[in-house]
Amino acid sequence: MKRWRQFILITAAGILVSAAVEAGTSLVPAKKLPPAIAEAMLELKTEEKRWLEINLSAQRLIAWNGSKPAYAVIVSTGKKATATPTGLFSIYSKRRLDRMRGEDYDIPDVPYALYFHQGYAIHGTYWHNRFGTPVSHGCINVAIDHAKWLFEWVAIGTPVIIHD
Repeated sequence: MKRWRQFILITAAGILVSAAVEAGTSLVPAKKLPPAIAEAMLELKTEEKRWLEINLSAQRLIAWNGSKPAYAVIVSTGKKATATPTGLFSIYSKRRLDRMRGEDYDIPDVPYALYFHQGYAIHGTYWHNRFGTPVSHGCINVAIDHAKWLFEWVAIGTPVIIHD
């Protein structure tokens, strides 16, 4: 017998959406995961520690506490030409405000940046509200209020799994 759990999804616009999900599964169905990612997710779900899952296909971020979803939001990840990297990472730096620069952008005062790989971060975004659509240069854009929650919830070393 399958167990189902009621879960609340908070959209970027702050809209609460209720959904029934099978206990112990991702909130959004994913494509077949590479073995290393599938194994890491299975291991993290058996531990009682915090971790983040980003599903690029669904444009969703789920904050997990072991096998229990703690928070879920719609995000905006990298465009095809500037894709968000996939794989297993961990938060290595937290910056309440940061300046982000690239070849064709220079954005001051980027709030709640959580760096997970090289210059890639999960961060608050004030310059667009196109969440659910890949529009970034590879970072994971989150509405500012959700980015603040994530910033306060994660610690340095929090695992991050990014997959299609």
